[in-house]
Amino acid sequence: MNPSFSWSRLAQLVYEFFLRFLESPDFQPSVAKRYVDQKFVLMLLELFDSEDPREREYLKTILHRVYGKFLGLRAYIRKQCSHIFLRFIYELEHFNGVAELLEILGSIINGFALPLKTEHKQFLVRVLIPLHSVKSLSVFHAQLAYCVVQFLEKDATLTEHVIRGLLKYWPKTCTQKEVMFLGEMEEILDVIEPTQFVKIQEPLFKQVARCVSSPHFQVAERALYFWNNEYILSLIEDNCHTVLPAVFGTLYQVSKEHWNQTIVSLIYNVLKTFMEMNGKLFDELTASYKLEKQQ
Repeated sequence: MNPSFSWSRLAQLVYEFFLRFLESPDFQPSVAKRYVDQKFVLMLLELFDSEDPREREYLKTILHRVYGKFLGLRAYIRKQCSHIFLRFIYELEHFNGVAELLEILGSIINGFALPLKTEHKQFLVRVLIPLHSVKSLSVFHAQLAYCVVQFLEKDATLTEHVIRGLLKYWPKTCTQKEVMFLGEMEEILDVIEPTQFVKIQEPLFKQVARCVSSPHFQVAERALYFWNNEYILSLIEDNCHTVLPAVFGTLYQVSKEHWNQTIVSLIYNVLKTFMEMNGKLFDELTASYKLEKQQ
């Protein structure tokens, strides 16, 4: 449907008027709560399925204002957003306003008090992580990744849950989704605590190695860019005895076999970096790899 047919000047005026009403210095939530109640919120959330992005933009601003001004509705709004996401994941696989709702939640998460409540942690594990499994991930991935990183900046102990969750839902046949997952993983590693990195380094870098061996140039290149990140490089260096054995065999093999010369060149740079980090371990793994191939 053409958005211009579904969007009227009248609808825009209604949203504009209601926003002015909410933002007025004379606005009194204690009086308005007779009308802006749970039923109102439910109807507002249903409108987020609009096909018109202009309408969804107004709805996003309105819901954000309602959340800020009506403290008694906050838990209800979060709960209903969870229900929408869960239906989207497990039943409908279609809802137009996912990106906008996640954008609102990103700023809500940012304002959560510490320590995080159990319900907030459950929302991350039971809703945000499974959202990565949806086919239309590309439509809302930027907002979803932002929410995830916000949680980890609030509570570093959630890192292992998040990374193991992403590894569980890692795409196997969609190049675009794999590149997105790698991008999000780098964002997570940018804020990871060294103590948390130790817990997930082996399964994480085994997955990174699988991505390096991908026949798809974009996936392999995105995985190899991890070694261009100085903070990630420092984490790898501090844990070289675990990370290098997890990736060495794949890197060595792909350097000999990959069809794309740019990828081969990038792998040589990574191997050179490892050799400079720990020459003794590098030589041992090289000898072991060659011996294994001869048998």
